Amino acid sequence: MAVVLFIVAGFLVGGVIQLARSGATKFSIGLVGVLAAVATAGGVLWLLPGDS
Repeated sequence: MAVVLFIVAGFLVGGVIQLARSGATKFSIGLVGVLAAVATAGGVLWLLPGDS
């Protein structure tokens, strides 16, 4: 599952780059950037050992 989250984060980072190049609003760039950060954080947290 962590790999899927990292793949989604990669797509979202690419989306942020494209939005910035195309001159999109700062809100949309920020929103996609936050989603990319959440996906990355989720992938990292999924890899951490925990009590199960």
